[in-house]
Amino acid sequence: MEHRVQYLDDQQTHVLPTRDDDLAWIAHTMGYADACSFLHQLDAHRELVAQEFDTLLGGNQAGQCQSGLCNGPRSVQSSTPNAPDLETLIEQLPPQMGARIAEWRDHIKVRGLRDEARARLFRLVQQTAQRMANGTLEEVAAIRFINWLEPLLRRESYLALLLERPAVHERLLDLLGAAKWPARYLQQHPGVIDELASDQLFTERFSATDFEHEMALRLKALESTGEDDDENLLNLLRRAQHAEIFRTLARDVERAITVEQVADDLSALADSVLRVTAQWCWARLKQRHREDPQFGIIGYGKLGGKELGYGSDLDIVFIFDDADDNAPEIYTAWVRKLINWLTVKTGEGDLYEIDTALRPNGNSGLLVTSFKSYADYQQQRGSNTAWTWEHQAMTRARFVLGSESLRQRFDEVRTSVITAPRDAAALKEEIVSMRERVRSAHPVRSALFDVKHSPGGMVDAEFAVQYLVLSQSAQHTELTGNVGNIALLQRAEAAGLLPPGVGQTAATAYRELRRIQHTSRLDEGNGLVSPDLITAHPDVILALWLAVFGH
Repeated sequence: MEHRVQYLDDQQTHVLPTRDDDLAWIAHTMGYADACSFLHQLDAHRELVAQEFDTLLGGNQAGQCQSGLCNGPRSVQSSTPNAPDLETLIEQLPPQMGARIAEWRDHIKVRGLRDEARARLFRLVQQTAQRMANGTLEEVAAIRFINWLEPLLRRESYLALLLERPAVHERLLDLLGAAKWPARYLQQHPGVIDELASDQLFTERFSATDFEHEMALRLKALESTGEDDDENLLNLLRRAQHAEIFRTLARDVERAITVEQVADDLSALADSVLRVTAQWCWARLKQRHREDPQFGIIGYGKLGGKELGYGSDLDIVFIFDDADDNAPEIYTAWVRKLINWLTVKTGEGDLYEIDTALRPNGNSGLLVTSFKSYADYQQQRGSNTAWTWEHQAMTRARFVLGSESLRQRFDEVRTSVITAPRDAAALKEEIVSMRERVRSAHPVRSALFDVKHSPGGMVDAEFAVQYLVLSQSAQHTELTGNVGNIALLQRAEAAGLLPPGVGQTAATAYRELRRIQHTSRLDEGNGLVSPDLITAHPDVILALWLAVFGH
Protein backbone atom coordinates (compact mmCIF):
# COMPACT_ATOMS: atom_id res chain seq x y z
CA MET A 1 0.00 0.00 0.00
CA GLU A 2 2.84 2.39 0.89
CA HIS A 3 4.45 1.95 -2.53
CA ARG A 4 1.15 2.68 -4.26
CA VAL A 5 0.51 5.81 -2.17
CA GLN A 6 3.94 7.13 -3.08
CA TYR A 7 3.49 6.18 -6.73
CA LEU A 8 0.32 8.27 -7.07
CA ASP A 9 1.99 11.69 -7.03
CA ASP A 10 5.61 10.57 -7.11
CA GLN A 11 6.11 11.83 -3.55
CA GLN A 12 7.73 10.44 -0.40
CA THR A 13 4.56 10.26 1.69
CA HIS A 14 2.80 7.90 4.05
CA VAL A 15 -0.61 9.56 4.02
CA LEU A 16 -3.60 7.90 2.39
CA PRO A 17 -5.17 9.93 -0.42
CA THR A 18 -8.58 11.48 0.17
CA ARG A 19 -9.92 11.40 -3.38
CA ASP A 20 -12.30 8.54 -4.05
CA ASP A 21 -10.75 7.71 -7.42
CA ASP A 22 -7.27 7.45 -5.88
CA LEU A 23 -8.57 5.15 -3.15
CA ALA A 24 -10.37 3.04 -5.73
CA TRP A 25 -7.18 2.72 -7.78
CA ILE A 26 -5.18 1.57 -4.75
CA ALA A 27 -7.91 -0.95 -3.86
CA HIS A 28 -8.11 -2.40 -7.37
CA THR A 29 -4.34 -2.70 -7.80
CA MET A 30 -4.18 -4.58 -4.51
CA GLY A 31 -6.88 -7.03 -5.58
CA TYR A 32 -9.94 -5.63 -3.78
CA ALA A 33 -13.32 -5.13 -5.42
CA ASP A 34 -13.76 -1.59 -4.08
CA ALA A 35 -12.38 0.97 -1.64
CA CYS A 36 -14.68 -0.11 1.21
CA SER A 37 -13.46 -3.71 1.25
CA PHE A 38 -9.87 -2.49 1.05
CA LEU A 39 -10.38 -0.05 3.97
CA HIS A 40 -12.06 -2.75 6.07
CA GLN A 41 -9.00 -4.96 5.70
CA LEU A 42 -6.60 -2.07 6.28
CA ASP A 43 -8.40 -1.07 9.47
CA ALA A 44 -8.20 -4.64 10.72
CA HIS A 45 -4.43 -4.45 10.41
CA ARG A 46 -4.42 -1.04 12.07
CA GLU A 47 -6.46 -2.43 14.94
CA LEU A 48 -3.92 -5.21 15.37
CA VAL A 49 -1.12 -2.63 15.65
CA ALA A 50 -3.19 -0.45 17.99
CA GLN A 51 -3.87 -3.41 20.29
CA GLU A 52 -0.20 -4.28 20.49
CA PHE A 53 0.63 -0.64 21.15
CA ASP A 54 -1.93 -0.45 23.96
CA THR A 55 -0.63 -3.67 25.46
CA LEU A 56 2.77 -2.03 25.77
CA LEU A 57 1.86 1.58 26.54
CA GLY A 58 -1.88 1.99 26.79
CA GLY A 59 -2.74 0.88 30.31
CA ASN A 60 -3.87 -2.28 32.07
CA GLN A 61 -7.40 -2.85 30.80
CA ALA A 62 -8.19 -6.34 29.60
CA GLY A 63 -10.19 -7.46 26.63
CA GLN A 64 -10.16 -8.91 23.15
CA CYS A 65 -10.76 -7.60 19.66
CA GLN A 66 -14.24 -8.48 18.53
CA SER A 67 -12.83 -9.18 15.10
CA GLY A 68 -10.90 -12.08 16.60
CA LEU A 69 -7.75 -10.87 14.86
CA CYS A 70 -5.90 -10.04 18.05
CA ASN A 71 -5.84 -10.07 21.81
CA GLY A 72 -5.19 -6.93 23.82
CA PRO A 73 -6.19 -4.67 26.68
CA ARG A 74 -9.19 -2.98 25.13
CA SER A 75 -12.74 -4.10 24.75
CA VAL A 76 -14.51 -2.13 22.09
CA GLN A 77 -17.87 -3.05 23.55
CA SER A 78 -16.94 -1.80 27.01
CA SER A 79 -15.59 1.50 25.69
CA THR A 80 -18.51 2.12 23.34
CA PRO A 81 -21.63 0.98 25.19
CA ASN A 82 -25.01 1.40 23.56
CA ALA A 83 -23.65 3.05 20.42
CA PRO A 84 -26.68 3.87 18.22
CA ASP A 85 -27.00 3.39 14.49
CA LEU A 86 -26.67 6.48 12.30
CA GLU A 87 -30.39 7.24 11.91
CA THR A 88 -31.03 6.91 15.63
CA LEU A 89 -28.04 9.13 16.33
CA ILE A 90 -29.32 11.85 13.97
CA GLU A 91 -32.70 11.83 15.73
CA GLN A 92 -31.00 12.34 19.11
CA LEU A 93 -29.04 15.43 18.05
CA PRO A 94 -29.94 19.14 18.00
CA PRO A 95 -31.12 20.30 14.55
CA GLN A 96 -27.92 21.91 13.23
CA MET A 97 -25.68 19.15 14.51
CA GLY A 98 -28.12 16.49 13.27
CA ALA A 99 -28.14 18.03 9.79
CA ARG A 100 -24.34 17.96 9.77
CA ILE A 101 -24.20 14.29 10.82
CA ALA A 102 -26.89 13.41 8.24
CA GLU A 103 -24.25 14.15 5.59
CA TRP A 104 -22.53 10.94 6.73
CA ARG A 105 -25.26 8.76 5.21
CA ASP A 106 -23.33 8.58 1.94
CA HIS A 107 -19.87 9.48 3.22
CA ILE A 108 -17.31 6.98 1.94
CA LYS A 109 -15.05 7.36 4.98
CA VAL A 110 -17.89 6.63 7.40
CA ARG A 111 -19.14 3.73 5.31
CA GLY A 112 -15.61 2.37 5.12
CA LEU A 113 -15.19 2.15 8.89
CA ARG A 114 -15.31 -1.18 10.65
CA ASP A 115 -18.23 -1.69 13.01
CA GLU A 116 -16.04 -1.13 16.07
CA ALA A 117 -14.65 2.13 14.73
CA ARG A 118 -18.10 3.35 13.69
CA ALA A 119 -19.37 2.61 17.19
CA ARG A 120 -16.56 4.68 18.68
CA LEU A 121 -17.33 7.54 16.29
CA PHE A 122 -21.04 7.62 17.14
CA ARG A 123 -20.32 7.49 20.87
CA LEU A 124 -18.01 10.49 20.51
CA VAL A 125 -20.78 12.40 18.75
CA GLN A 126 -23.22 11.40 21.52
CA GLN A 127 -20.86 12.56 24.25
CA THR A 128 -20.32 15.86 22.44
CA ALA A 129 -24.09 16.36 22.20
CA GLN A 130 -24.42 15.58 25.92
CA ARG A 131 -22.10 18.48 26.73
CA MET A 132 -24.34 20.72 24.66
CA ALA A 133 -27.39 19.44 26.53
CA ASN A 134 -25.93 20.27 29.93
CA GLY A 135 -24.90 23.75 28.79
CA THR A 136 -21.12 23.35 28.87
CA LEU A 137 -20.64 23.47 25.08
CA GLU A 138 -21.89 25.77 22.34
CA GLU A 139 -23.21 24.22 19.15
CA VAL A 140 -20.58 26.06 17.10
CA ALA A 141 -17.88 24.12 18.98
CA ALA A 142 -19.69 20.84 18.31
CA ILE A 143 -19.86 21.59 14.58
CA ARG A 144 -16.17 22.52 14.57
CA PHE A 145 -15.43 19.21 16.27
CA ILE A 146 -17.28 17.31 13.52
CA ASN A 147 -15.44 19.31 10.86
CA TRP A 148 -12.13 18.54 12.55
CA LEU A 149 -12.88 14.85 13.02
CA GLU A 150 -14.25 14.07 9.57
CA PRO A 151 -10.95 14.13 7.62
CA LEU A 152 -9.40 11.88 10.30
CA LEU A 153 -11.94 9.07 10.33
CA ARG A 154 -9.48 6.54 9.00
CA ARG A 155 -7.07 7.28 11.83
CA GLU A 156 -8.79 5.08 14.37
CA SER A 157 -6.17 5.87 16.99
CA TYR A 158 -7.71 9.35 17.32
CA LEU A 159 -11.16 7.89 17.90
CA ALA A 160 -9.78 5.55 20.54
CA LEU A 161 -7.77 8.30 22.23
CA LEU A 162 -10.74 10.67 22.50
CA LEU A 163 -13.12 7.99 23.71
CA GLU A 164 -10.79 6.40 26.23
CA ARG A 165 -9.39 9.72 27.51
CA PRO A 166 -12.45 11.94 28.22
CA ALA A 167 -10.20 14.73 29.49
CA VAL A 168 -8.53 14.95 26.08
CA HIS A 169 -11.92 15.09 24.36
CA GLU A 170 -13.05 17.84 26.74
CA ARG A 171 -9.89 19.89 26.26
CA LEU A 172 -10.18 19.54 22.49
CA LEU A 173 -13.77 20.78 22.54
CA ASP A 174 -12.75 23.75 24.70
CA LEU A 175 -10.06 24.70 22.20
CA LEU A 176 -12.33 24.31 19.21
CA GLY A 177 -15.01 26.39 20.87
CA ALA A 178 -12.67 29.13 22.07
CA ALA A 179 -12.20 30.92 18.75
CA LYS A 180 -11.83 30.45 14.99
CA TRP A 181 -8.03 30.50 14.85
CA PRO A 182 -7.50 27.53 17.22
CA ALA A 183 -10.12 25.57 15.26
CA ARG A 184 -8.39 26.31 11.96
CA TYR A 185 -4.97 25.49 13.41
CA LEU A 186 -6.21 22.15 14.70
CA GLN A 187 -7.64 21.30 11.29
CA GLN A 188 -4.31 22.10 9.64
CA HIS A 189 -2.26 20.19 12.22
CA PRO A 190 -4.50 17.48 13.75
CA GLY A 191 -1.61 15.45 15.12
CA VAL A 192 -0.86 18.06 17.79
CA ILE A 193 -3.80 16.87 19.90
CA ASP A 194 -1.50 14.21 21.33
CA GLU A 195 -0.20 17.07 23.49
CA LEU A 196 -3.59 17.24 25.26
CA ALA A 197 -2.91 13.87 26.88
CA SER A 198 -0.03 15.36 28.90
CA ASP A 199 -0.82 16.19 32.52
CA GLN A 200 2.05 18.70 32.52
CA LEU A 201 0.67 20.70 29.59
CA PHE A 202 -0.80 23.50 31.68
CA THR A 203 1.91 23.67 34.34
CA GLU A 204 4.93 24.06 32.05
CA ARG A 205 6.21 26.85 29.79
CA PHE A 206 8.24 26.82 26.61
CA SER A 207 11.92 26.07 27.22
CA ALA A 208 14.35 27.09 24.47
CA THR A 209 17.07 24.87 25.95
CA ASP A 210 14.84 21.79 25.94
CA PHE A 211 13.53 22.51 22.45
CA GLU A 212 16.97 22.93 20.91
CA HIS A 213 18.33 19.88 22.74
CA GLU A 214 15.44 17.80 21.41
CA MET A 215 16.09 19.06 17.87
CA ALA A 216 19.75 18.07 18.18
CA LEU A 217 18.79 14.57 19.33
CA ARG A 218 16.30 14.12 16.48
CA LEU A 219 18.86 15.33 13.94
CA LYS A 220 21.40 12.86 15.29
CA ALA A 221 18.85 10.04 15.05
CA LEU A 222 18.11 10.89 11.40
CA GLU A 223 21.82 11.10 10.61
CA SER A 224 22.39 7.65 12.13
CA THR A 225 19.94 6.11 9.67
CA GLY A 226 20.93 8.23 6.68
CA GLU A 227 17.51 9.94 6.61
CA ASP A 228 18.75 13.48 7.24
CA ASP A 229 17.72 14.81 3.82
CA ASP A 230 16.28 18.32 3.44
CA GLU A 231 12.67 17.14 3.24
CA ASN A 232 12.85 15.20 6.51
CA LEU A 233 14.54 18.06 8.30
CA LEU A 234 12.02 20.60 7.00
CA ASN A 235 9.16 18.45 8.24
CA LEU A 236 10.90 17.76 11.55
CA LEU A 237 11.20 21.49 12.21
CA ARG A 238 7.59 22.10 11.28
CA ARG A 239 6.16 19.33 13.45
CA ALA A 240 8.20 20.49 16.44
CA GLN A 241 7.23 24.15 15.98
CA HIS A 242 3.55 23.32 15.48
CA ALA A 243 3.54 21.23 18.67
CA GLU A 244 5.06 24.09 20.67
CA ILE A 245 2.63 26.64 19.25
CA PHE A 246 -0.21 24.31 20.15
CA ARG A 247 1.05 23.92 23.72
CA THR A 248 1.15 27.70 24.09
CA LEU A 249 -2.29 27.99 22.49
CA ALA A 250 -3.78 25.44 24.90
CA ARG A 251 -2.31 27.29 27.91
CA ASP A 252 -3.57 30.56 26.47
CA VAL A 253 -7.14 29.33 25.96
CA GLU A 254 -7.18 27.81 29.46
CA ARG A 255 -5.80 31.14 30.80
CA ALA A 256 -2.89 29.36 32.40
CA ILE A 257 -0.63 32.14 31.04
CA THR A 258 -1.13 35.85 30.38
CA VAL A 259 -1.11 37.64 27.02
CA GLU A 260 2.40 38.91 27.78
CA GLN A 261 3.57 35.37 28.57
CA VAL A 262 2.04 34.11 25.31
CA ALA A 263 4.08 36.73 23.43
CA ASP A 264 7.23 35.86 25.40
CA ASP A 265 6.90 32.15 24.64
CA LEU A 266 6.06 32.62 20.95
CA SER A 267 9.02 35.01 20.59
CA ALA A 268 11.37 32.60 22.37
CA LEU A 269 10.15 29.80 20.09
CA ALA A 270 10.87 31.93 17.00
CA ASP A 271 14.37 32.64 18.33
CA SER A 272 14.98 28.91 18.80
CA VAL A 273 13.64 27.98 15.37
CA LEU A 274 15.89 30.65 13.82
CA ARG A 275 18.93 29.34 15.71
CA VAL A 276 18.32 25.70 14.78
CA THR A 277 17.47 26.47 11.15
CA ALA A 278 20.49 28.77 10.76
CA GLN A 279 22.81 26.07 12.10
CA TRP A 280 21.36 23.35 9.90
CA CYS A 281 21.40 25.51 6.77
CA TRP A 282 24.99 26.58 7.35
CA ALA A 283 26.10 22.97 7.85
CA ARG A 284 24.48 22.02 4.53
CA LEU A 285 25.65 25.07 2.55
CA LYS A 286 27.90 24.06 -0.36
CA GLN A 287 29.77 27.40 -0.31
CA ARG A 288 30.52 27.15 3.43
CA HIS A 289 34.08 28.40 4.01
CA ARG A 290 34.35 28.18 7.82
CA GLU A 291 32.85 26.13 10.64
CA ASP A 292 31.46 29.09 12.56
CA PRO A 293 29.80 31.73 10.37
CA GLN A 294 30.42 35.35 11.31
CA PHE A 295 26.88 36.59 10.96
CA GLY A 296 24.03 38.06 12.96
CA ILE A 297 20.26 38.19 12.76
CA ILE A 298 18.58 41.34 14.08
CA GLY A 299 14.90 41.21 14.96
CA TYR A 300 12.65 44.24 14.56
CA GLY A 301 8.99 44.93 15.26
CA LYS A 302 7.16 42.28 17.22
CA LEU A 303 10.08 39.86 17.09
CA GLY A 304 12.44 42.55 18.33
CA GLY A 305 10.04 43.62 21.08
CA LYS A 306 9.21 40.02 22.06
CA GLU A 307 5.56 40.64 21.26
CA LEU A 308 4.90 37.95 18.64
CA GLY A 309 1.37 36.65 18.20
CA TYR A 310 0.05 33.57 16.45
CA GLY A 311 0.92 33.76 12.77
CA SER A 312 3.08 36.89 13.10
CA ASP A 313 5.66 37.63 10.42
CA LEU A 314 9.31 37.92 11.41
CA ASP A 315 10.88 41.34 10.65
CA ILE A 316 14.57 40.51 10.20
CA VAL A 317 17.82 42.12 9.08
CA PHE A 318 20.82 39.91 8.24
CA ILE A 319 24.38 41.15 8.81
CA PHE A 320 27.86 39.60 8.55
CA ASP A 321 31.39 40.52 9.63
CA ASP A 322 33.74 38.38 7.60
CA ALA A 323 36.87 39.52 5.73
CA ASP A 324 36.76 36.69 3.20
CA ASP A 325 36.68 38.01 -0.37
CA ASN A 326 33.66 35.85 -1.18
CA ALA A 327 31.80 36.62 2.06
CA PRO A 328 28.96 38.68 0.48
CA GLU A 329 28.11 35.90 -2.01
CA ILE A 330 28.45 33.14 0.61
CA TYR A 331 26.21 34.81 3.19
CA THR A 332 23.68 35.80 0.55
CA ALA A 333 23.41 32.15 -0.49
CA TRP A 334 23.05 31.15 3.16
CA VAL A 335 20.32 33.74 3.80
CA ARG A 336 18.38 32.64 0.71
CA LYS A 337 18.58 29.04 1.88
CA LEU A 338 17.51 30.02 5.39
CA ILE A 339 14.52 32.04 4.17
CA ASN A 340 13.48 29.16 1.92
CA TRP A 341 13.64 26.68 4.81
CA LEU A 342 11.49 28.96 6.95
CA THR A 343 8.85 29.85 4.36
CA VAL A 344 8.49 26.92 1.96
CA LYS A 345 5.26 24.97 2.39
CA THR A 346 5.66 21.21 2.76
CA GLY A 347 3.11 18.56 3.66
CA GLU A 348 3.56 19.73 7.27
CA GLY A 349 2.90 23.40 6.43
CA ASP A 350 5.40 26.24 6.87
CA LEU A 351 7.19 27.97 9.75
CA TYR A 352 7.16 31.76 9.34
CA GLU A 353 6.74 34.50 6.77
CA ILE A 354 9.87 36.66 6.62
CA ASP A 355 9.88 40.44 6.08
CA THR A 356 13.28 41.99 5.28
CA ALA A 357 12.00 45.46 4.33
CA LEU A 358 13.80 47.11 7.28
CA ARG A 359 17.26 46.30 5.92
CA PRO A 360 19.34 49.30 4.80
CA ASN A 361 17.70 50.89 1.73
CA GLY A 362 14.63 48.69 2.15
CA ASN A 363 13.60 46.31 -0.59
CA SER A 364 16.10 47.87 -2.97
CA GLY A 365 19.01 47.09 -0.64
CA LEU A 366 21.17 44.00 -0.32
CA LEU A 367 19.59 40.95 1.34
CA VAL A 368 22.53 40.66 3.73
CA THR A 369 24.73 43.60 4.76
CA SER A 370 28.23 43.87 6.21
CA PHE A 371 28.15 45.06 9.79
CA LYS A 372 30.21 48.15 8.90
CA SER A 373 27.72 49.20 6.22
CA TYR A 374 24.83 48.59 8.59
CA ALA A 375 26.48 50.63 11.36
CA ASP A 376 27.36 53.50 9.01
CA TYR A 377 23.81 53.57 7.69
CA GLN A 378 22.26 53.70 11.16
CA GLN A 379 24.77 56.19 12.61
CA GLN A 380 24.33 58.77 9.85
CA ARG A 381 27.81 58.33 8.34
CA GLY A 382 28.12 58.93 4.61
CA SER A 383 25.50 59.98 2.09
CA ASN A 384 23.46 56.82 2.58
CA THR A 385 21.75 57.22 5.97
CA ALA A 386 18.69 56.00 7.84
CA TRP A 387 15.49 58.02 8.23
CA THR A 388 13.80 58.93 11.48
CA TRP A 389 11.25 56.15 11.06
CA GLU A 390 14.10 53.65 10.86
CA HIS A 391 15.46 55.02 14.12
CA GLN A 392 11.99 54.59 15.59
CA ALA A 393 12.20 50.96 14.52
CA MET A 394 15.66 50.71 16.13
CA THR A 395 14.09 51.36 19.55
CA ARG A 396 12.55 47.86 19.30
CA ALA A 397 15.50 46.16 17.56
CA ARG A 398 17.11 43.14 19.21
CA PHE A 399 20.10 40.96 18.38
CA VAL A 400 18.50 37.53 17.99
CA LEU A 401 21.48 35.32 17.18
CA GLY A 402 25.12 35.41 16.15
CA SER A 403 28.52 35.66 17.80
CA GLU A 404 28.81 37.33 21.19
CA SER A 405 31.30 39.90 19.89
CA LEU A 406 28.90 40.91 17.12
CA ARG A 407 26.08 41.14 19.67
CA GLN A 408 28.09 43.58 21.76
CA ARG A 409 28.93 45.70 18.72
CA PHE A 410 25.28 45.77 17.66
CA ASP A 411 24.21 46.85 21.15
CA GLU A 412 26.76 49.67 20.97
CA VAL A 413 25.36 50.82 17.62
CA ARG A 414 21.77 50.62 18.88
CA THR A 415 22.64 52.65 21.98
CA SER A 416 24.54 55.17 19.87
CA VAL A 417 21.56 55.63 17.54
CA ILE A 418 19.01 55.94 20.33
CA THR A 419 21.06 58.38 22.41
CA ALA A 420 22.29 60.53 19.49
CA PRO A 421 21.71 64.32 19.91
CA ARG A 422 18.47 65.41 18.26
CA ASP A 423 16.46 68.58 17.82
CA ALA A 424 13.47 67.70 20.01
CA ALA A 425 11.07 70.02 18.16
CA ALA A 426 12.09 68.69 14.74
CA LEU A 427 11.89 65.10 15.97
CA LYS A 428 8.43 65.75 17.41
CA GLU A 429 7.24 67.17 14.09
CA GLU A 430 8.63 64.19 12.14
CA ILE A 431 7.03 61.59 14.40
CA VAL A 432 3.66 63.35 14.42
CA SER A 433 3.83 63.55 10.62
CA MET A 434 4.66 59.85 10.42
CA ARG A 435 1.71 59.09 12.72
CA GLU A 436 -0.60 60.97 10.35
CA ARG A 437 0.70 58.99 7.39
CA VAL A 438 0.07 55.73 9.23
CA ARG A 439 -3.42 56.92 10.16
CA SER A 440 -4.19 57.83 6.52
CA ALA A 441 -3.03 54.39 5.40
CA HIS A 442 -5.38 52.67 7.90
CA PRO A 443 -8.62 54.66 7.91
CA VAL A 444 -11.39 53.49 10.23
CA ARG A 445 -14.63 53.75 8.26
CA SER A 446 -17.10 52.47 10.81
CA ALA A 447 -18.41 53.14 14.27
CA LEU A 448 -16.18 50.35 15.58
CA PHE A 449 -12.91 51.06 17.38
CA ASP A 450 -9.67 49.90 15.74
CA VAL A 451 -7.59 48.76 18.70
CA LYS A 452 -4.38 49.53 16.83
CA HIS A 453 -5.07 52.53 14.59
CA SER A 454 -8.01 54.54 15.98
CA PRO A 455 -7.19 57.74 17.93
CA GLY A 456 -6.27 56.55 21.40
CA GLY A 457 -5.19 53.15 20.06
CA MET A 458 -1.96 51.19 20.45
CA VAL A 459 -0.05 53.05 17.71
CA ASP A 460 -0.49 56.37 19.53
CA ALA A 461 1.08 54.87 22.66
CA GLU A 462 3.91 53.29 20.66
CA PHE A 463 4.78 56.52 18.84
CA ALA A 464 4.75 58.43 22.14
CA VAL A 465 7.16 55.92 23.65
CA GLN A 466 9.44 56.06 20.60
CA TYR A 467 9.61 59.88 20.83
CA LEU A 468 10.48 59.71 24.54
CA VAL A 469 13.20 57.13 23.89
CA LEU A 470 14.80 59.00 20.98
CA SER A 471 14.61 62.44 22.58
CA GLN A 472 15.42 61.60 26.21
CA SER A 473 17.67 58.52 26.30
CA ALA A 474 20.87 60.58 26.27
CA GLN A 475 19.88 62.08 29.63
CA HIS A 476 17.90 59.08 30.94
CA THR A 477 19.80 55.89 30.11
CA GLU A 478 17.09 53.77 31.72
CA LEU A 479 15.08 54.33 28.53
CA THR A 480 17.65 52.65 26.26
CA GLY A 481 16.67 49.10 27.24
CA ASN A 482 14.44 47.12 24.87
CA VAL A 483 12.02 46.23 27.67
CA GLY A 484 8.66 46.86 25.98
CA ASN A 485 6.23 49.75 25.88
CA ILE A 486 4.61 49.04 29.25
CA ALA A 487 7.89 49.11 31.19
CA LEU A 488 9.17 52.14 29.24
CA LEU A 489 6.03 54.13 30.05
CA GLN A 490 6.52 53.33 33.72
CA ARG A 491 10.20 54.32 33.55
CA ALA A 492 9.39 57.58 31.76
CA GLU A 493 6.97 58.58 34.51
CA ALA A 494 9.48 57.60 37.22
CA ALA A 495 12.06 59.82 35.47
CA GLY A 496 9.68 62.80 35.58
CA LEU A 497 9.17 62.88 31.81
CA LEU A 498 5.40 62.39 32.18
CA PRO A 499 2.90 63.94 34.63
CA PRO A 500 2.22 61.83 37.73
CA GLY A 501 -0.08 58.92 36.92
CA VAL A 502 -0.05 59.38 33.14
CA GLY A 503 2.64 56.79 32.43
CA GLN A 504 1.21 54.17 34.75
CA THR A 505 -2.39 54.55 33.59
CA ALA A 506 -1.26 54.55 29.94
CA ALA A 507 0.75 51.37 30.59
CA THR A 508 -2.34 49.71 32.07
CA ALA A 509 -4.51 50.85 29.15
CA TYR A 510 -1.92 49.64 26.62
CA ARG A 511 -1.82 46.22 28.30
CA GLU A 512 -5.61 45.98 28.13
CA LEU A 513 -5.66 47.03 24.46
CA ARG A 514 -3.12 44.30 23.72
CA ARG A 515 -5.37 41.78 25.44
CA ILE A 516 -8.40 42.93 23.41
CA GLN A 517 -6.38 42.78 20.17
CA HIS A 518 -5.13 39.29 21.08
CA THR A 519 -8.67 38.08 21.72
CA SER A 520 -9.87 39.55 18.42
CA ARG A 521 -7.09 37.89 16.44
CA LEU A 522 -7.74 34.53 18.09
CA ASP A 523 -11.20 34.73 16.57
CA GLU A 524 -9.65 35.80 13.23
CA GLY A 525 -10.91 39.34 13.73
CA ASN A 526 -9.24 42.48 12.37
CA GLY A 527 -8.96 44.35 15.66
CA LEU A 528 -12.22 46.28 15.13
CA VAL A 529 -14.29 46.06 18.32
CA SER A 530 -17.32 47.70 19.83
CA PRO A 531 -16.48 50.95 21.68
CA ASP A 532 -18.22 49.42 24.70
CA LEU A 533 -15.35 46.96 25.10
CA ILE A 534 -12.64 49.57 25.44
CA THR A 535 -14.23 51.83 28.11
CA ALA A 536 -11.81 54.64 29.05
CA HIS A 537 -8.63 53.21 27.51
CA PRO A 538 -8.52 55.52 24.43
CA ASP A 539 -8.95 58.60 26.65
CA VAL A 540 -5.97 57.48 28.74
CA ILE A 541 -3.79 56.96 25.64
CA LEU A 542 -4.87 60.33 24.22
CA ALA A 543 -3.89 61.96 27.54
CA LEU A 544 -0.44 60.39 27.10
CA TRP A 545 -0.25 61.75 23.54
CA LEU A 546 -1.20 65.23 24.75
CA ALA A 547 1.40 65.10 27.52
CA VAL A 548 4.15 64.09 25.06
CA PHE A 549 3.28 66.08 21.91
CA GLY A 550 1.18 68.92 23.32
CA HIS A 551 -1.68 68.61 20.81
